Amino acid sequence: MGKSISTTSNTQTTNTTPATFKAGDSVLCPSLSSSPFVLSNDPRGKRDLLALTHDGSYFYYDAQGYFVPACDKETGDYQPSLFHDTPANRAAITTLYAVPGTTSIKLIDLTDHDDDEVILMSSCMLSDTACEVLGSAEVMHDIGQLLYLIYNEEISPNQAKSMARLVHDTTDRWHNILSRLLDTLNKPLEQTKFGKVEG
Repeated sequence: MGKSISTTSNTQTTNTTPATFKAGDSVLCPSLSSSPFVLSNDPRGKRDLLALTHDGSYFYYDAQGYFVPACDKETGDYQPSLFHDTPANRAAITTLYAVPGTTSIKLIDLTDHDDDEVILMSSCMLSDTACEVLGSAEVMHDIGQLLYLIYNEEISPNQAKSMARLVHDTTDRWHNILSRLLDTLNKPLEQTKFGKVEG
């Protein structure tokens, strides 16, 4: 994993397994948050420093590798531990920084060897997504069955009219459900190289 301390966009490290960082990298900083950060160049453009945003404020790294909050003029009082945001590093950090008495997060890594971006998603969110996909698939199957009955003239015109009204209401409701699901999935996708999915 390699502990590294980022100081400028040229980055200095203080370990035997050097890690380099650059603007745009997704990184983990357990001393600030369990969520990943994206490094950027100094947004004010006045210093050759890498920065990250936390709680609505920018944090910089000075020449000694200390945190310098944007609102401070003096160096902070501790050095950060910065890691690349990879499944292996997340698993190690979860183990190393786990609070005694709490349950560690179980990570299920389904990434391929050439994946360079990873999105963490709770199993609850994944289960909800799968349930909504299943629901929409069942609706599509039922509509196919109805169209088959109409095609073979196995129901009367009045029955077909009533069923068509029910199908319209059902598809309209599922369109709204899937649109909300797409909005949820697009939020993390917007932060990736793929961007959000649009119709």
